[in-house]
Order: sequence, then C-alpha cells, then structure tokens
Amino acid sequence: MDAINEWLLTWGDYLWTWAVLPVVVILGVYFTLRSGVVQFRLIPEMFRTLTDKTPRTESGEPQSVSAFQAFTISAASRVGVGNIAGVGTAIAIGGPGAVFWMWLMAFVGGASSFIESSLAQLFKVRADGTFRGGPAYYMERGLKARWLGIIFAVILIICFPFAFSSLQANTITATITGGMGDVPDWLPWLIGGGIAALTALVVFGGVRRIASVTQLLVPIMALAYLLLGLLVVALHVERLPDVFGQIFTQAWGPNEVVGAAFGYIVLTGVKRGMFSNEAGLGSAPNAGASAAVTHPVKQGLVQTLGVYFDTFLVCSITAFIILVSVPDLAGATRGIGLTQGALTSTLGSWANVALSVIVFLLAFSSILGNYYYGQSNIEFMTKNRSVLTGYRLLVVAAVLLGSIATADLVWNFADGVMGLMALLNLVAIGLLSPIAFRLLKDYTRQRREGLDPVFTRNLLPDVTGVECWEDSLTVTGPISVVTSTRQAKKHRDHLHGGTQ
Repeated sequence: MDAINEWLLTWGDYLWTWAVLPVVVILGVYFTLRSGVVQFRLIPEMFRTLTDKTPRTESGEPQSVSAFQAFTISAASRVGVGNIAGVGTAIAIGGPGAVFWMWLMAFVGGASSFIESSLAQLFKVRADGTFRGGPAYYMERGLKARWLGIIFAVILIICFPFAFSSLQANTITATITGGMGDVPDWLPWLIGGGIAALTALVVFGGVRRIASVTQLLVPIMALAYLLLGLLVVALHVERLPDVFGQIFTQAWGPNEVVGAAFGYIVLTGVKRGMFSNEAGLGSAPNAGASAAVTHPVKQGLVQTLGVYFDTFLVCSITAFIILVSVPDLAGATRGIGLTQGALTSTLGSWANVALSVIVFLLAFSSILGNYYYGQSNIEFMTKNRSVLTGYRLLVVAAVLLGSIATADLVWNFADGVMGLMALLNLVAIGLLSPIAFRLLKDYTRQRREGLDPVFTRNLLPDVTGVECWEDSLTVTGPISVVTSTRQAKKHRDHLHGGTQ
C-alpha cells in the first residue's frame, strides 16, 4: 500500500509540474488579458447579478434554481476540506509562501472560472423542470466531441462524488475524534453512518432540495468560521505584520523551516488552491449551468465571485488562524490537525467543539455539491433512472467508507485525477473561449445601454449546439413580457445594424 501511495504521489507531482501548471498559468493569463481583466473590472457586476430575480415559467414557477442558489451549490463544493485541511497541508508542506501562490492563482483563475461557467450556461439543456450543463455538455455541443465529454464525465464522477466526498467524510470523523485520546472502534462507523443517512435524505430529493439545503448551510458556516477566525486574529493582532511579511517574502525562495524549495512552494499553492476554489477545474460550471438567468455571462461573473469567496475569505481565514497561532512551523502536523491545534492553543478546548460543528457543515455541504456534479454528468451519459439510483447508493457508501478509511492514499489519488480533469477542461475552454469573449462583449454593450442584459441565440447565429435561449420571452419568463419585447427590439436593431 505504501508503494502505491508513493507512486501516486510521484505521478501526481509529475503531471502537475509538467502539464497542468503550465496550462493553468498560460491560459489564465491569456483569459485575463483577452477579457480586459474581467475578474477585476466587473466585480460590481458580480454582486449585482448574484441577487438577480429568477425567470419564471407560465405557471409562475422558477424555471430552475436561482443565481444565488447556483452560487451556494458551487460554494458548497468549494468550501470544505480544502479550506481547512488543504490550507493546513499547504502551509505545512510549502510554508507561508504557499498562501501567496494560492491568492495569485485565485485571481488568475478567476478569468478561467468566468470562461467555463459562461460556456456552461450557453450550452446548457433542459431536463426535469430545471437546467443542466457543464464541461461534458460544452465538449459535446461546442467542440462536437461527445467522446471527450464522456471521458471528462467519468473522471469527474471518480474525483468529486467518490474520492473528494470520501475525504470530506473522513475530515468530519477526524475532527470529531481528534480531541478524544483512545477512540472506540465503533465510533467512526457511527459517525459515518450518520453522515451517510443525512446524505441519502438530501440526494434522493433532487437538485432543488440540494439547492435549498446549501442555500441555508453556506452562509451559516461561512459566517461562523469567519467569526472564529477573526477572534483568533484579534487575540494575536500584533503578529499580523510578521504574517504578511512571511507570506510575501517566503513565496519567492526556499523555506528553511519546512524545507520547501521555490518550485515546490509554487506547486503546493497552486494544487491546494485549485482543490479549494476549483477555478478552471471544470466542476463549478455544473452548478453554474443549473441557474435560470437572462444572460450566460451572469453566471460567469457569479462563479468568479465564488472563487474569491472561497480563497480570499475562507482560505485566508484558515491561513491567518495558523500563522498567527503557530509561529514555528518546524514539524507541523499536516491537514486538519494543524488548524485544530492553532485554534485550541489560542481559544481553549471549546474551540475544538466549535470547529467540529463548522467542519461538519463545511464538509457535509461539500458532499452535497460533489453529489450534484456527479448527477449532472451521470445524466449526460445515460437517461436510465436505475443508473442514477445506483449512483446515489454508491455515493452514500463512499461517504460511509470514507469515514473509516486512511486519507493519504485517497488524497494522492484525488490529486492526480484532479490534474487530468483540469487539463481536459482547460483545453476545452481554451478552444471555445472566442465564444465566451463574444458573450462578454454583448453583455457589456447591453449594460452600457442601460439594459439588464438578455441573451438570445440569434445573437450568435454561427454557433451551433445551443439548445436554450430561443427568444427573449422564453429567457426572461412571461412576467417580463414588456421588458422582453423592448429588449428584443434592441437586440434586433443591434443584430442588423451593428457588429457581433
């Protein structure tokens, strides 16, 4: 088992160093420049579109989940083990400098996130009273490569609802039992059984139930963790200048404390950053495609905001909790133990109970987000309801087994699979990015004209494979008939009198 674990670690590092990392950086910089730094320039629009009203059907029902619910589904997957255990691992391996590279890649990755989620919205499909889409769908419809979509879907299903959800369940168990001493053999099984039962109750209820649960959990867990982190930082406020100094100075050279060379510091920051915020990974577009919005760019902006929420807020809180509480990282415990130790050393044993509750909310919401990503891709490959039922049962089993498993092997396996997944998705969005830039141009034009942007597929007549976006009335819903008609006229005027 040790040999397999070592091979997976070596293979994963090789893949990330020589394939994934160069593509992530090159495409991220290209998307940033080509879009006019959209991830910074349109930050006000990100907040505005987050609270958009959801278009309705003729019966008055929402066409699908709202923009905010799609944000919480993706945030539920993003905000989890990566924010607490992953950041702890990054700092233990790469030192404080790894945090700088997580920040930088979140900003650069924001452009990749914008591209992938805008494309997912454009190529989404209708199914069971909601929308569905993601990389597998834009690979099939945009690139005309269903075979590539199937490969991506299989990798995502292995990676997220199985490997990553197992890790989330494992972290819940490790956190609850972490302060106990001798742990009875039956306790991990009991904890795992409880998590599995709760997972089953939600996932068998469909995407709307998942959206409802995550809409409640995500704000609660983020606020609770923020308050806990601010309390720790306030008690060590005198160390903040040193912490910022360490983050920036140790990002550029060897870290003598943890023995990390420059390249490994960068690699650790990028890997853990992508695991946490998922920018360009191809997971969040599955949630972004589920939203009912009036323009594809709106979910591109919302999902970019999700990257910032994850990294600049939640991951940064973890980094500061550790760095202000643990000045000496020599021999630091990797993962959740480092964050746990930092909290209890400052706040006392009660903080372990508080962290256990927060980790449960973080990890459980991630399990739900991961499950939805898998469901979307199962339904891409087959319409057989028995397969979906079997998939749900396997997810519940993975959660149970993950609660009692050793995490190292799963972490290293997931890292390698995540690299393959990112590589496929980045190549696809690189090829399709000219379409996303045209969508962005249309969106900004409408905003300059004082409109709430509405997209219809006749604005991109040369792009095939677009199933939705038939006309303004369909996009905006019957409630907005007057507005839709007015905007439709402006669209026609632009189409016939302007340039694409």
